[in-house]
Amino acid sequence: MKIRGERECTECGTRWSYYETGSVGCPACGSLRSVGVDERTEHTDLEVAFDLTPVRNAIDETSTDELADRARDRCREYVRRRGFVNAGTLRELDDDYLAAIELLHVADIVAREITLEEREELYFLSLLRDADRGERPSVEEVPESLQAARGLAYANAVREYRRDVRTWTEDRELTASERTALETLGEHVKRIRMLDGDVDPRIAERLIGATRDLANGLRGDEVALSQAEERLDALEFGSID
Repeated sequence: MKIRGERECTECGTRWSYYETGSVGCPACGSLRSVGVDERTEHTDLEVAFDLTPVRNAIDETSTDELADRARDRCREYVRRRGFVNAGTLRELDDDYLAAIELLHVADIVAREITLEEREELYFLSLLRDADRGERPSVEEVPESLQAARGLAYANAVREYRRDVRTWTEDRELTASERTALETLGEHVKRIRMLDGDVDPRIAERLIGATRDLANGLRGDEVALSQAEERLDALEFGSID
């Protein structure tokens, strides 16, 4: 949506940036009456903290499935509020978001499983330890039983990112190559989601790389656009070499 992010309170005259606070309430007096003092810009990214500390602090006194429930709730709220266009600027598809959405999917499995293998539990705890620092386990660390969770998480992340990219480009004239790359990216997302994410983790990781290259290409980096096209073509043929 397009909003006037720079606000001025009509009660006390305080000025603040909605882009920074994520709130229409005046930070000085709390009034909800304000006016915009700048041009409307596209903005989908709400200000939200991602902190798993309270969940981690309960590790010694809480069962694994309960930890998973709590982690899932926090990740769901973070992912729900996050966007990728901030004050008219396209953000990266960042590791914080990817770690959060993967933990969301893994925690959902852990919370429902009656019996967990040790490797599955350790992988969940690894995500819980590092996700809010934007750190993700390598593809080699993903247990086979959780590969689909990662694949589906990343496909969903790219779907949401691509949606914001399309919003961001509404006022821009895309080239034929850019439009084709965006459509191809969407087709890959559909394919992985139809498979419920059950793809080699290297394919999921290359999907992320292609998405990031495409975003840089749309910002004007022609080399990155060519790299995105090459990666998307490789995915089309199922190459993981």
